[in-house]
Amino acid sequence: MAEAPRAALPDAVAPRARDRASTEDRILAAVGAVLAREGFAGLGVNAVAREAGVDKVLIYRYFGGLPELLRAWGQSGRFWPRLQDLLGDEPAALLALPAAERYARFFDHFIDELRRRLLTLEILAAEMQQPNPLTDILDAEREAWGADASRVLGGSDFAQAPCLNAVTLLLVMGVQVLLVRTRHTPVFSGIDLHSEAGWAQIKASIAEVARRLLPPPPPAGSDAGQ
Repeated sequence: MAEAPRAALPDAVAPRARDRASTEDRILAAVGAVLAREGFAGLGVNAVAREAGVDKVLIYRYFGGLPELLRAWGQSGRFWPRLQDLLGDEPAALLALPAAERYARFFDHFIDELRRRLLTLEILAAEMQQPNPLTDILDAEREAWGADASRVLGGSDFAQAPCLNAVTLLLVMGVQVLLVRTRHTPVFSGIDLHSEAGWAQIKASIAEVARRLLPPPPPAGSDAGQ
């Protein structure tokens, strides 16, 4: 008598999941490679598929199309630092810091993460010179990132400084512009932007702004403000 067919092994699902994850990772890496070599003008599903060594059908199956693929690339941490990158190895410890120190530490991590993303700086420069529908997608991802950062870092302490939102906007944009300038102009306003000392000076200035805008609350039971 013939044996009854065996049920599919549950363990077979894991390799397939790993294969898909590996393929998705290869596709996302290919997006960065195409952008670095050809810019937005050369970015397309066919170009990414060739770079990744996959059938373009997989890109449509896994991501949808080029806009969705670029959005996934923007969210992956390859282009823009994720919140977990900026919170560091001990996020709970950072979030427990006094507001001013928390704010300064966040910018320390933000500067360090952007400095090491050379492709990101090239894309930021391209956005400033020739914005297009694809750069708009990445810009929207940064807007969402900003909202998440405000929610995670904020709270009642930040609410006490109504001007903080605009100041943060200026600082975030200022860091981006300075980093883009470092591609061709290493010194700006007397600060060497190719040196650790130069960026340490900028970080210290941001920390001082934070201390002035976010002073510690008065000790419990004090008569401050009465």
